[in-house]
Amino acid sequence: MKALRDPFEGNVGAALQREVVTPEGVPLLWSVATVGDRAVAFVIDLALVIASFAGLWLVAVAAVFAGSTDWWLPFVLLGLFLIRNTYFTFFELRWQGATPGKRIVGLRVLDRRGGPLRADAVVARNLTRELETFLPLTVLLAPAQVWSDAVPGWVKGLTGLWLAVAALLPLFSRDRLRIGDLVAGTLVVTRPRVALLADLAESRPARHEFTAGQLRAYGEYELHVLEDVLRAERTPEHRRTIAAVAAKVREKIGWGESVADDEVFLADFYAAERAHLERGMLLGKRRADKHA
Repeated sequence: MKALRDPFEGNVGAALQREVVTPEGVPLLWSVATVGDRAVAFVIDLALVIASFAGLWLVAVAAVFAGSTDWWLPFVLLGLFLIRNTYFTFFELRWQGATPGKRIVGLRVLDRRGGPLRADAVVARNLTRELETFLPLTVLLAPAQVWSDAVPGWVKGLTGLWLAVAALLPLFSRDRLRIGDLVAGTLVVTRPRVALLADLAESRPARHEFTAGQLRAYGEYELHVLEDVLRAERTPEHRRTIAAVAAKVREKIGWGESVADDEVFLADFYAAERAHLERGMLLGKRRADKHA
């Protein structure tokens, strides 16, 4: 990962960009998510988690009024545990590195080395969330759930210090990383906001046709990467990226014909690849990436 622009190193709102090189050697330019955007996304996710907690308690209360008092407490405790410990992991695995909060704000999680976002990285970055956030908050707001009232004040002070360090780390980290990102080797970036997919999905005649064998060379992960490339803001750097990605795709699929416009070629390949993968999913054949 290469730093391209970092005008205000300590400014949480500064435009901070990083170049991530894929395993194929293609450099992709990403905007690192601001601390403010990450905080908003987390608050949205936390609100959804709390709403889920409230729903469970309503079920428990209804069970008590209905006379069922033997099962509701284990049910609620198990539900609370599962929601608290699997919410972020489930959605980031399901939605290519995005939770509902991240989707609303326009963020996603990437592998800092440029490869596909692995399941072990998602699990690792979210297991540390328990130590970073939930456990310290529980100790500070509901210490009776962790230890007795006899705990000395200095222990609570150390807990508060740990919570402050964990919360403020993105302000001082070069790439606004929290502890989970450092452990898992991930990076939270802003998804490009240029509305280009509508243009790609238009029913214009395709200038390039691809065989089924050529379309089998890639999977869902590569399709998402190509989507992000095509969505990106038009700059001289973006044009060079388009040319590099188009050359890699042609080499990978064995394209032997001449190409007049790299961007049109990639748009046609994107549309054909998406249709190919969607047909495969209808038949129960899901291809996560080119290695699957």
